[in-house]
Amino acid sequence: MTDHRPVPGRLRAPAPGWTTRADVVVVGSGIAGLTAALRIHAADPSLHLLVVTKDVLAAGSTQWAQGGIAAALGPGDTPEQHEHDTLVAGAGACDVEAVRVLVTEGPDAVRELIALGTQFDHHPDGELSLTREGGHHRDRIAHAGGDATGAEIQRALIAAVERAPEIEVIQHALAVDLLRSADGGVAGLTLHVLGEGQHDGVGAVHCRAVVLASGGLGQVFSQSTNPSVSTGDGMAVALRAGARLRDLEFVQFHPTVMWLGPESQGQQPLISEAVRGEGAYLVDVDGRRFMQGEHELADLAPRDVVAKAITRRMLETGEPHMWLDARHLGAEFWERRFPTILRVCREHGVDPVTELIPVAPAQHYASGGVATDLWGRTTVPGLYATGEVACSGVHGANRLASNSLLEGLVFSRRIADVLPGELRDWADPAADERPEGLVSGDRRRAMQDVMTTRVGVLRHADGLAEALRFLGSLDPGEDEAGPAAWETTNLLTISTALAEAAALRTETRGSHWREDHPDRDETRAGHVDSWFDAGRIAAEWTYAPSTDPSARPAPTEVPA
Repeated sequence: MTDHRPVPGRLRAPAPGWTTRADVVVVGSGIAGLTAALRIHAADPSLHLLVVTKDVLAAGSTQWAQGGIAAALGPGDTPEQHEHDTLVAGAGACDVEAVRVLVTEGPDAVRELIALGTQFDHHPDGELSLTREGGHHRDRIAHAGGDATGAEIQRALIAAVERAPEIEVIQHALAVDLLRSADGGVAGLTLHVLGEGQHDGVGAVHCRAVVLASGGLGQVFSQSTNPSVSTGDGMAVALRAGARLRDLEFVQFHPTVMWLGPESQGQQPLISEAVRGEGAYLVDVDGRRFMQGEHELADLAPRDVVAKAITRRMLETGEPHMWLDARHLGAEFWERRFPTILRVCREHGVDPVTELIPVAPAQHYASGGVATDLWGRTTVPGLYATGEVACSGVHGANRLASNSLLEGLVFSRRIADVLPGELRDWADPAADERPEGLVSGDRRRAMQDVMTTRVGVLRHADGLAEALRFLGSLDPGEDEAGPAAWETTNLLTISTALAEAAALRTETRGSHWREDHPDRDETRAGHVDSWFDAGRIAAEWTYAPSTDPSARPAPTEVPA
């Protein structure tokens, strides 16, 4: 077990100025959150459902998904083949039963998404158009609008929610903390609403269950493909409420993010893996295709392999980026298949029809998150998690391309299958004696820089220790409460847990690359769990994954 690191047990905030009630609160409005809300509503229309989202309904990570959604839908493809590719990409850290659920329930889930109104791309003969991405041995990626899959899925889901006026929506609402009952279960949630609708400021929603679908942690790092709202809020809320987090060290860095210069911060333009799936390839400053010989799939190797190869070549050549060559695809193909990426590249002064695209790895996806069982249950009674905020076990050490949208779809459906039948009784919130605190919003940039340089693609014990010392020096003070401080404190909480987990995993596996432990160590094939303990974060090894699906337990309770 690691040394504990101090973090606030709850966010300092004004007392709630308003209250409301709902049977179920869904936090997040991407594919995971809206699917959960729609399916729970369909399962029991009598339940009062409330969806809260930090910005507008369309502002999360789903709309930015370019490549598509993976499922065994094509001729000759099978869930077993999809399972194999997922397990290989996960580098021995996937939970096999969770993967089996994903790939076997995935095709029907995608068909249901189509029935809901999602308009995927089709060939002239009417067959679904499928492409290939890194780590896949089959064309199984369904896409929409060429490279606007997430936006189309988001459109269809929002339209479906608008057709169900019984589902209440509060936009511009930041989840602050869970309210817990005397038995430690969910009793409600505090929110801060930015002057939209009938609520304003900090309020409380009393409820019987909360479904976290709040996305990832990309803003922990200086550069990310994630939107600005991805500050790890859901993970931090769950951790402070007593839930376990799992495998936070497995942060996926997408290998081909457009390089905008050394000073660029925040959300960066993603160059979808599907571009390589259609024939583009990586070259170094001398024009050499350096992925040849690195992996049997070369430029379409799993993301961790490609990101590491790019980083190695950058170090060898002293160049700040590599290049993606897609000029041979031609103008007509670019305009039809990748119109969004083409427009974004040109906005940044690069025409991929005639020029090489500068690319470098940047944070893209959190494979770890709030530990759940196969039905989305966490270790806190009444709290469920789905999508990127969760760790369902399907991604292991490295998410297979285009499995993320599928995970949110499949496991949100499963939550809806069980939640109505196991709703808790209404309970009053108990007195909250957790130590409160805040970290000033002006510390965010320094934290991001430390996390990027010390806990980024390349990790070493010395750098991880340096990062933890810095994070530990940011003692919560009496800073003014508000969104900037709340988000920064959440980033501190998740950064600390992530760095602790990365320090514990003394091996290189999947997206976790330890320079001082460059080999994979099968004695380190287990999971790292983190939890909140008396004002500090603790972390320890838990069980080892097994090829036997029956060996996978539910998340364990937090030790006394």
